[in-house]
Amino acid sequence: MSSTAVRRTALAASAAALVLLVTACGGSSDDGGASGDDKAEADQSAPAAGDKAKADESAPAGDALTAAELEKIALAQADVKNGKVTTKIPADEDIAEDQISTDDKACLPLVLAQTAVAPGEPGASVKRSWQGQTETPSKGSGPDGQDMTNISVDMIRLNVASYAGGGAEQALAELKTAAEQCAGGFVASVGSDKMQVAEVTTTAAPEGGDEGLAVTIGLDIGKDANAPMKLVVVRKGATLASFAATNLSSMVSGADFEVPADVVDAQVAKLG
Repeated sequence: MSSTAVRRTALAASAAALVLLVTACGGSSDDGGASGDDKAEADQSAPAAGDKAKADESAPAGDALTAAELEKIALAQADVKNGKVTTKIPADEDIAEDQISTDDKACLPLVLAQTAVAPGEPGASVKRSWQGQTETPSKGSGPDGQDMTNISVDMIRLNVASYAGGGAEQALAELKTAAEQCAGGFVASVGSDKMQVAEVTTTAAPEGGDEGLAVTIGLDIGKDANAPMKLVVVRKGATLASFAATNLSSMVSGADFEVPADVVDAQVAKLG
């Protein structure tokens, strides 16, 4: 599978378009990502149209940062030792708030964060993505007896948002409430694609910020185990960093996976 196909597959799964797994894997091979992937640093970028987090040059009230200031503290390629950081999300992979809905309004904050849309009412936000892979020797061998390698592909969609007043605390509180109220599952839609969330499980909160949240969102894929998506959110002052993580193999098999801690730690360290 090409790197672009892998990235789009993981994004589709995270965005509820699970049916695209097969078509993405069957796509033609290419040797690079979408345009903009090789820009290690962006001077300034704004969220997609329709996203409540409108990038603004003027500083919001309180301790909120501008979009330009957020760009300086958002994850960059130099901050990670492994994987690829994309600082400009291609338009066809960016998801706007007005594309997202849920059958239970209380669950909407979870899907917004999982699709890299800033929850609550931010003054500004910026987006990043990170993709990496690990290779381990396979227990089996190829048809001609050759050694085989298992490849595990991880992807994180990241949103860093700033809020005026107590907006960051309120946004995180709404996410915590959503995780509790929607534990039994719900239906979400992104555009014309729908997914059935079977369960939402709260796990150990991340460290390094003033407060945080970690949840596993289990998708019903018609197997014995639900396909896990991970959401990690860290608040530091008036800034929220949300990490929507997927693992390509886990989306197919339902096996659990760990969110790459080095990526989360690198971003949290830059929040100040």
